[in-house]
Amino acid sequence: MIRLTVLYGHPQDPLEFDRYYYEIHVPLARAMKGLKGWTIGKCQSAAPGEKPPYHMIVGLYAESRQAMEKILETPEGQATVADVQNFATGGATFIYNDEEVLIPYQLG
Repeated sequence: MIRLTVLYGHPQDPLEFDRYYYEIHVPLARAMKGLKGWTIGKCQSAAPGEKPPYHMIVGLYAESRQAMEKILETPEGQATVADVQNFATGGATFIYNDEEVLIPYQLG
């Protein structure tokens, strides 16, 4: 399993970032076919009172890097990636990693 992590820096206007992300970007990204998973996390600092290094971390999962790249090469994938510049005023860093699950996540 491959994970494409998107690290969103602190935006100029966090409320507008969140509004745009959930109202416009998420519906756009949902059109991408073939993802095996998708996580979104608003960042919190490990040390009380400190600002976390990122505003949000997103994980997109696919069977392999090749599969992820094919997803991103589709018109829906290209539109999603191109949309990042419309709201990520704090920048966005994209990182691939092989995902090894040691303890599976379980709801409940």
